[in-house]
Amino acid sequence: MNIDIKSSHGLIPAIIQDSETKNVLMLGYMNEESLQKTIETQKVTFFSRSKQRLWTKGEESGNFLNLVSIKNDCDGDTLLIQAKPVGPTCHTGADTCWQEPNSPEYGFISNLENTIKTRRENADSEKSYVASLFEKGINKIAQKVGEEAVEVVIEAKDDNDELFLSESADLLFHYLILLQAKGYQLNDVVNILKSRQK
Repeated sequence: MNIDIKSSHGLIPAIIQDSETKNVLMLGYMNEESLQKTIETQKVTFFSRSKQRLWTKGEESGNFLNLVSIKNDCDGDTLLIQAKPVGPTCHTGADTCWQEPNSPEYGFISNLENTIKTRRENADSEKSYVASLFEKGINKIAQKVGEEAVEVVIEAKDDNDELFLSESADLLFHYLILLQAKGYQLNDVVNILKSRQK
């Protein structure tokens, strides 16, 4: 690792990121000694500017940050540390120092799940297709998933990629609705897939 800590007055900022969710958990500062201790113990250790000593995150609370990887940026003056948090990271008890939950995000898919949830809660079946499906019940929603799955299979056998992708989008959309009708979200399925990983 090519990190010149001396050029940063002996300290270098270290951004801590959850290795799984990719959420930023906190920012701390490291010197050469804390960096070496982090590597040796596999527990993220900082130099505390207020205490003027090495400080292993979790040494009092037990909420350690278990090291996964360390990278330096293009200028060699900032670290990106990926870690697996044991418990909340912030001293306030929050998951992150920005008071945000450290939950997985799937970008647009997470936004779509939130839209489905909102439309279900608003229950305006005259204006919302999603609300109308929830109003018709689980059997209708499951039926729609089945219909869309059949259409994906049919289009997979043809050469029209545009139709195949369109039907795939319909299937995913209706599957997300079905998951919520059953009280689940995509992350519940992702966790099952993770548990099967060998």
